[in-house]
Amino acid sequence: MAFKGLDFDAWVKAAFAETGAFTALIVLVEITDADAKPVASTFLHVIGDDVAWRQLRKLFASAPGAWDGAVFFTATSSDGGPIEDPLARIELRRVEQMIDDDRLALNEGAFFDRRGRRMRIDEEGAGA
Repeated sequence: MAFKGLDFDAWVKAAFAETGAFTALIVLVEITDADAKPVASTFLHVIGDDVAWRQLRKLFASAPGAWDGAVFFTATSSDGGPIEDPLARIELRRVEQMIDDDRLALNEGAFFDRRGRRMRIDEEGAGA
């Protein structure tokens, strides 16, 4: 089965066109009927719009635990471009805490399923 990631690919191109280079704060999520539980997180610096869902799926394959979705939050430095690694780690922890506090925070980022299709979480699946 082909995983084209068309929604993700369009999103990353649009995000890059809007901000230029940025840091993507990424949280992988396991989705059940009752919850959307964060299972792993990372960040990457996006310096061009050629990041493809297929490449990211390969990277995510080594993540601990099963994942059903990935949410991306963008961060840029005050003078534009990606943020420094120490700040990216701090911001990633902030995003993780925000999601732990309220699963609906997943909707504040760009949320995609395993195929790279856009998705949203509703209040029924927002257990914490």
